[in-house]
Amino acid sequence: MSDAWSWDYVPSGEHVVDGLPAEVVAEVERLAEQLAVLGPDALHVGSGRLDGGGLRALDIFGGRGFFMFLAHERLRLVAITQVTWTG
Repeated sequence: MSDAWSWDYVPSGEHVVDGLPAEVVAEVERLAEQLAVLGPDALHVGSGRLDGGGLRALDIFGGRGFFMFLAHERLRLVAITQVTWTG
C-alpha cells in the first residue's frame, strides 16, 4: 500500500462546489493538492481544534472565503466538505 495521500470532495464535487466561480474552485483544488502532499501534517493546518484533527477551516483569497476539510489518517484522504465564498 502506498503512503501517498489523496484528496476528494465529500460527498461529491457537484454538492460542494457547484455554482462557485472557476477561480475559487481552482484555488481550493490547488490547496487540496498541497494538503495531500503534507499527508498527516494536514491535521494541523488551518483553524480548528488546538490539538489538531477534526474538521479544519482554511481561508482562501485573503479571507474572502474558506473551505472546510477533514484529514483522515486511516484513509490517507483530505476530504473537502464545504466551500464558502463571500466574494
